[in-house]
Amino acid sequence: MAGPPLEPSPLPFREIQALLLSTRDVDDFLQDLAGLAAQAVPGLPLACGVTMRLASRTLTVASSDARAERLDESQYQARSGPCLQALSTGQAVRCDDVEHEERWPDYTRHARGEGLRSSLSLPLVATGSTSGALNLYAFDRTAMAEDPEVRGRLELLATQASDSLRFVTRQLEDTALISQLEQALSSRSVIDQAIGILIGRHHLSAADAFDLLRRRSQTSQTKLRAVAADLVEEASGHPATPGRTFRSNQD
Repeated sequence: MAGPPLEPSPLPFREIQALLLSTRDVDDFLQDLAGLAAQAVPGLPLACGVTMRLASRTLTVASSDARAERLDESQYQARSGPCLQALSTGQAVRCDDVEHEERWPDYTRHARGEGLRSSLSLPLVATGSTSGALNLYAFDRTAMAEDPEVRGRLELLATQASDSLRFVTRQLEDTALISQLEQALSSRSVIDQAIGILIGRHHLSAADAFDLLRRRSQTSQTKLRAVAADLVEEASGHPATPGRTFRSNQD
């Protein structure tokens, strides 16, 4: 039976969007997300764990408290449970009443010992496929899974979390690309300095000087930038100076 109408509240949806403006770290984002999810339903305290599949491992990457982490871990140990089912099927998995739940017997035995009443595991889709699950646990009453309004709010939360996780992942990919561009431009500057030294020392063309530098790199099995840096330091008596670094339009 549905409980009383939910109080209107912008939490945590507006705050999830705010996280996008303040985090550049997936770990921090997921930990903040777990904390916000635990407050998603006014008047109904929840525990939240975030399960992610990383390579061949499944693990809890963030949790609102120790109970959520223990409940997640017990499913990994039992190799069954609602969060693993949500992760494998890409579908929301409800457990309306743990006391009478017949699925996942090894897990529910542990869950009863933790005092769990009901749970809802929601898939997180970050890279085109289900890569995680948002696991919400209630200890006071079973309405979390039964009440359509509560369920709708939590499902919306998972959808927004997925969108936000995609954005953060893409943002970090862009950050990695910027870092690679900075490294590439820095290396290019040092290589250009070495080419100039070889041109002056051996009266070579720029193409021949680069070819000589490349052959030294291959012969010594040393990265081209390191060979160039050694040559610059040998000629000048000072370490090679990187050129200007790349800056995005946002910097």
